[in-house]
Amino acid sequence: MATGDFSSLAGGCGAAYLAAVPARAPFVIMTVLLVLLFALAAVGGALALFTARTARWVERALPPAGRFVDVAGARLHVVERGQGPALLLVHGLAGQLGNFTYGVVDKLAAQFRVVAVDRPGSGYSVRAPGASAALSAQADALAALIEALELGRPVVVGHSLGGALALALAQRRPERVAGLALVAPLTHPAPVPQAFKGLMIASPWLRAFAAWTVAAPASLVLRDRMLAMVFAPEPVPPDFGTRGGGLLALRPSHFIAASADLAAISEDLPAMTLRYGAMKLPVSILFGRGDRILDPRQQGEALAAELPGATLTLVEGGHMLPVTQPDLTAQFIREAAARAWSTAKADG
Repeated sequence: MATGDFSSLAGGCGAAYLAAVPARAPFVIMTVLLVLLFALAAVGGALALFTARTARWVERALPPAGRFVDVAGARLHVVERGQGPALLLVHGLAGQLGNFTYGVVDKLAAQFRVVAVDRPGSGYSVRAPGASAALSAQADALAALIEALELGRPVVVGHSLGGALALALAQRRPERVAGLALVAPLTHPAPVPQAFKGLMIASPWLRAFAAWTVAAPASLVLRDRMLAMVFAPEPVPPDFGTRGGGLLALRPSHFIAASADLAAISEDLPAMTLRYGAMKLPVSILFGRGDRILDPRQQGEALAAELPGATLTLVEGGHMLPVTQPDLTAQFIREAAARAWSTAKADG
C-alpha cells in the first residue's frame, strides 16, 4: 500500500472515531449516573434496613413500661406510681420518662401519686400526623392529660426542655397547675448546645431521611462522646442506656420528634419570657453549677429574677441531675411540692 493510501486510511479512521465520540458521550454519562444512583440507593437501603433492625431490637429490649392515654393531637405513654397529691414529671429534649424512672419516681411514690410522661413523639408517645411540636401545643396535650387522669392541680416537674414546657403549661392553663419544680430548665432562648446540633434540621423531609439513614449509625459511633457532653462534669452511669432508657433515642421516630421539638422552640419561648413577671404560682428552680448544656445564670438566675417569688437552688453537678443525683432531686421536688401546696391552701 502506498504511503499516501495509508495516511488516507488512518485519517479516515480517526475522523470516524472522533465523529463517534459525541454520539457515545450521552450514553456513557447516563451509564455513570445510573451506576451512581443504584449505588446510592443500595447504601440508603442498607442504612434504612440497619435502622429498622436497630429500632426493633431496642423495642424488644425496652418495651413500654406504662399505659397509653389518648388526648387531642397525641397518644401519650405514662408511668404511674404511688398515691396522694399528684406530681407530673416532664422530661427534656431527646429524652423520655426513663430519665425520671431511673431513680426519682420510686423515691417519690411513697408520698405522692407520681405520673411520668413521654412528651408527644418522645419515648413511646406518638404525635398525631400534622400536629405541632410547639411548646404551646405540647402544653395543651399535657393539660388534656391532667384532665383525663383526674390529677386535679398537680405540681409539674420539668427537666431541661420539660422546664420550658412546664412554664408554657402554667401560663396557658394556670388553673391546672399548683406549682412548678424546674430542674436545669430551659427558660430563655439560648444557642443550641454542641451535643444537640445534629438535630438542627429544618426540613421535615430531610429530617425523616436522616432519621432513617444516618441518625442511628452516627448515634452509635458518637454516643459516648455526646452523652459525656450532656452529663458533664458528672460521669455517665453505665446502665443509662437500659435503666435510663437512653437506647430509645436510636429509634427514627425519636430522632424526628426531637429535631421537630428543637426547631419549634423559637415559636413560643421568646414571647413566654415577656410574661414571666405576671405569673403568680410558686416556682422552685434547681441547677447544677457545672451544667454544660444550659447556663445556670442565663436560665436559672434570670428566671428567678423575673418571676415573683421564685426560688433558686444551686448544687454541685451537671445537667442530668434526675439521673446522676436522684436523692437530691427527689428532695428538691418534695420541698417544691410542699411549698406549692401550702401556698395554694393559704390562697384559699
